[in-house]
Amino acid sequence: MKLVAAFAIGFVVLCMFGKILPMSMHFLWQLITNSIVGVVALWFVKLFASKVEITFLSALITGFFGVPGVIAILVYTYLLK
Repeated sequence: MKLVAAFAIGFVVLCMFGKILPMSMHFLWQLITNSIVGVVALWFVKLFASKVEITFLSALITGFFGVPGVIAILVYTYLLK
């Protein structure tokens, strides 16, 4: 449930930035695609790796960077914590 809420908040923030800042549709589409793929990947990682926590910051990182963001969160969780 927290994952859905974090994704919804991220999507609303993304829409607000789309209204405020003049962004090209290609860049906006890339951010939306990265967000969806990142959240799904983070959810799958959460299913198999129970040590990974899904927080607002991790959802934001995966939404912005996509799969490389998920990898960065995994590296942080398992190597740096």
